[in-house]
Amino acid sequence: MKVLSVNVGRPRPNPWKGIEATGIDKRPVDGPVLVTAPARKGTGQVGLAGDRVYDVAHHGGPDQAVYAYAREGLDRWEAELGRALPNGAFGENLTTSGVDVDGALIGERWRIGADLVLEVSCARIPCGTFQGWLGEHGWIKRFSRAASPGAYLRVIAPGSVRAGDPVEVVHRPDHDVTVALTFRAGTLEPELLPRLVVADALPEENKEWVRRRLDASAAGAAHDRPREGR
Repeated sequence: MKVLSVNVGRPRPNPWKGIEATGIDKRPVDGPVLVTAPARKGTGQVGLAGDRVYDVAHHGGPDQAVYAYAREGLDRWEAELGRALPNGAFGENLTTSGVDVDGALIGERWRIGADLVLEVSCARIPCGTFQGWLGEHGWIKRFSRAASPGAYLRVIAPGSVRAGDPVEVVHRPDHDVTVALTFRAGTLEPELLPRLVVADALPEENKEWVRRRLDASAAGAAHDRPREGR
């Protein structure tokens, strides 16, 4: 298991959303890149030095410090779409090889290289910028059906990362909530939402959203329950 490439964004205009720029255009870089924990969400900061996000309401911050996608996943999409997808094409910071990114558990920790430790926090949710960037009609629905979203990670221990660094899983929590499962529950299979409550490492905003959805479902079920006859 290793990092194939480390990808840093180049700002470019964003005609697909009501903001001026996007950092989705990630390109491989040479040499080590410092990774540190960013400040709170809303600042545009991410983990990799030299990178940032522009849709600050939805991206960046400590729980979305680093985005990883597997080269194996890109290869499957290449075959399906009939086009080349270079490392970084999905806007990922780390393109991995041999790492089951979608099957990683929420709260799983990876040691990369000598010092860097990252923790899996949540799945990537596709947006209009992602669809516009790829130029594939109906991409959001297609990506959602595939349930291969890649993982956002938070920084537990800062360090440097470079292409070729080994990836070692150093901790796996005692539950079965994977990145793919959280994505399916939050998109096309809401019946899976109750399974997410055991994943303590989910971002707080995600846990709050799950609680609201479950409360609304319970309230709806109570409202629909037949009343006793008199």
